[in-house]
Amino acid sequence: MSLLEAFEGVFVKYSLVTAFAVVGLMVWFSYVLSDRLTKGRLHGSAIAIFLGLALAYLGGLFTGGQKGIADVRALSGIGLMGGAMLRDLAIVATAFGVRMDEFRRAGLSGVVSLFAGVVTSFGVGIGVAYAFGYRDAVSLTTIGGGAATYIVGPVTGSAIGASSEVMALSVAAGLVKSILVMTLTPFVARYIGLDNPRSAMVFGGLMGTTSGVAGGLAATDPKLVPYGAMTATFYTGIGCLLGPSLIFIVVRALV
Repeated sequence: MSLLEAFEGVFVKYSLVTAFAVVGLMVWFSYVLSDRLTKGRLHGSAIAIFLGLALAYLGGLFTGGQKGIADVRALSGIGLMGGAMLRDLAIVATAFGVRMDEFRRAGLSGVVSLFAGVVTSFGVGIGVAYAFGYRDAVSLTTIGGGAATYIVGPVTGSAIGASSEVMALSVAAGLVKSILVMTLTPFVARYIGLDNPRSAMVFGGLMGTTSGVAGGLAATDPKLVPYGAMTATFYTGIGCLLGPSLIFIVVRALV
C-alpha cells in the first residue's frame, strides 16, 4: 500500500472530520484572499461560497457523479456535512441567537414580508413556467413552489401529484435562487439598507431561501444571520402550507 492510498483510507474512514478540516481550510484561505486582494471589500464568506460552487462543479465534471465534490471518495464526508440533517441543525441553532425584543420590533412589516415573499415567488415561478409552455395547474404550482425554495417545490409537487421531471425542475429553480441570493446579497446590502436586525428579518421574509439568506447575510454581517434565518424558516413553512392548498386552488381556478 502506497502512502497516498494510506492517506485516502484515513480520509474515507473519518470522512466527516475530513470534511470539517477541508471546509475550515477553504474558509481560512478565502479570508486571506479577501484581506490580501480586496482589502476586505469582498467578504471572505462570499469568496468561500464561490470556491465551494467551483469545487462542486469540478467534482461533478471529473467524476461524472451527481454529488459534486462529494463524489471524490476522500471527500465523501462533505456530502454528509452539507446534507439536510446538519443544515437544518445549523439553521435551528442559528435561529436561537435571535433577541426576541428585536424580533418583536419587526412587527407587522415582518409578517407582511413573509406572505408577500411567498406569493411573489410563486407568482414569478408560475409565470416563467407558463412562458415555457406549462399549462396544467399541478406543474405550474410545483415550479412556482420551487421558485419559493427548493424545499417548497418538491413538497408541493408530492402533495398534488406532480411528475418527477417537474419536481426536478422545481428543485433546480430553488437552487438557482439560493445561489443568486447567497452571492449577490453582499453586493446589494448597502443599497437596500441591509444593516440592522429589522431589515434582515424583512429580507429573510421576502427572499425565503434559508441557506441563501444565511450565506448572504454571513458575507454581509454575521450578526444579522439569526434574524434573516428566523423569518426565512417561517417562509419555508408557510410556503409548504399554502402551496398545495390555497395557491394550488387559485391556480387551478385560473387555468
